[in-house]
Amino acid sequence: MSTTLPPIITAQELIANPKIILIDARAGANTFDNYQKEHLKSARFVDLNRDLSAVPENPANGGRHPLPSPEQFAKTLSALGIAPSDPVVVYDDKNGSNFAARFWWMMRAIGHEKIQVLNGGYQAAIQAGFPTNSGNETFEKTAYPSQEWKLALADIEEVEKARKNNQNIVIDVRDKNRYDGLTEPLDLIAGHIPGAINVPLTENLDENGLFKSAEELAEKYKAVLKDIKPENTIVHCGSGVTACHTLLAMDYAGLPIPKLYAGSWSEWSRNDREMATQQTE
Repeated sequence: MSTTLPPIITAQELIANPKIILIDARAGANTFDNYQKEHLKSARFVDLNRDLSAVPENPANGGRHPLPSPEQFAKTLSALGIAPSDPVVVYDDKNGSNFAARFWWMMRAIGHEKIQVLNGGYQAAIQAGFPTNSGNETFEKTAYPSQEWKLALADIEEVEKARKNNQNIVIDVRDKNRYDGLTEPLDLIAGHIPGAINVPLTENLDENGLFKSAEELAEKYKAVLKDIKPENTIVHCGSGVTACHTLLAMDYAGLPIPKLYAGSWSEWSRNDREMATQQTE
């Protein structure tokens, strides 16, 4: 019997369960300095570039945030003191849309079942009265066994084929202005993968910045996918990080987790592939 936990946990549920290992995955500049200044009590720090990515010299090779090897990620989990049976909750300060969902996906991808994202993130925990701490936390390291990625991934060649096949669907979760090619704050060229549809990840959240109900999300994504099979569904973003927010939302909705294109627009747009904007489609 599976012991996989629901992918979302509320601040109130977190407070009621003190035996959970907390992971701080907040975004932005000076993340470690901010962590040391204040974080949820007992939380352990992860860094996107150091712990959750294998950043290449040239983003054309896998995008801006390619996944590390499963072996390297197992070493990160060992350094964080996490064992395979431990319940883990990860939070960020962007409603899970930045690094928390990426950490969740990576944990699920190596087979860790007891991993959840804090709904509403850091702010929700503070508002609920969760205690904070400063400085570093002390904990014992573990020896997390190395695994293979067990969730499906798509590479650039598979995306090239899928975008031209009506039995497949490619979902771009970036905001509409980036998809339309009106702005591009991170990559060199604005636009999107031709044939990809735009379903912004912000639509996973309600007006309070919390995930919509599982029922609402199920209705939404069933309408998006129509009759497309999960194994024929590919989700991407700018660099394979925020796409995980939509994978999380779909899992929360009770739907199978689609494929992640980790290279995303940051890889595609640097490889002389066909590109589109609002004006060209």
